[in-house]
Amino acid sequence: MTLNEFVKLFAGEFSLTPEETFEPSTRYRELEEWGSLTALSVISAIDDEMDVQMTGAELRSVNTIEELYNLVMSK
Repeated sequence: MTLNEFVKLFAGEFSLTPEETFEPSTRYRELEEWGSLTALSVISAIDDEMDVQMTGAELRSVNTIEELYNLVMSK
């Protein structure tokens, strides 16, 4: 999966935030819609689409979508 595909996957887990808001450099935890349910949705999407298991701690260890992508790709 490319970085741009990952950004679209990530954006798909948000229902209220416009898709154009999401870029590799987006600091997703600063988005108004971010919360524990969204975090679980992102973890689930990564598991379903990329077959990579993430923990909440790993998700909190990075700040941007690109950093999360790099973490996922390193697993």
